[in-house]
Amino acid sequence: MRAVPPWGHMEGLNVTEPESKINMSFLQEFKEFALKGNVIDLAVGVIIGAAFGKIVTSAVNNIMMPVIGLLLGRVDFSNLFFFLNGQHVASVKEATDKGVPVLAYGVFINTVIEFLIIAFCLFIVIKQVNRFKKPASAPGPTPPEALLTEIRDILKARS
Repeated sequence: MRAVPPWGHMEGLNVTEPESKINMSFLQEFKEFALKGNVIDLAVGVIIGAAFGKIVTSAVNNIMMPVIGLLLGRVDFSNLFFFLNGQHVASVKEATDKGVPVLAYGVFINTVIEFLIIAFCLFIVIKQVNRFKKPASAPGPTPPEALLTEIRDILKARS
């Protein structure tokens, strides 16, 4: 009787194979996985998404928030914060440099707006992609339904 290792059964692993052969099959399997179309498409999507995120961040921080701040009476959202320990600082940057704990809710507002813009853009893209997909065809009748339909048709023909 063969002893079971403490980590459980390892199906498909031949322990008598040399390590180099195991490594080669692992590398071959990884190569097949990495070169599949879906993985490459995913990688391209992640890179494009990161670039798009930078564009949205710049648009929010440099275009939208200054306009919103101007409309609200020259408010700089990136500098809105609460002191948490009583030490007073002039800006979030100064608080970060001095190690003063602050609750920077203005930065959070900027991040929420960035998220909403990205979510809206993804919604529009997915909506357009779904528009071009072929509608799913209705599945045919199940075998019992087909048999019942045939019996019904035979009974109709007799009467």
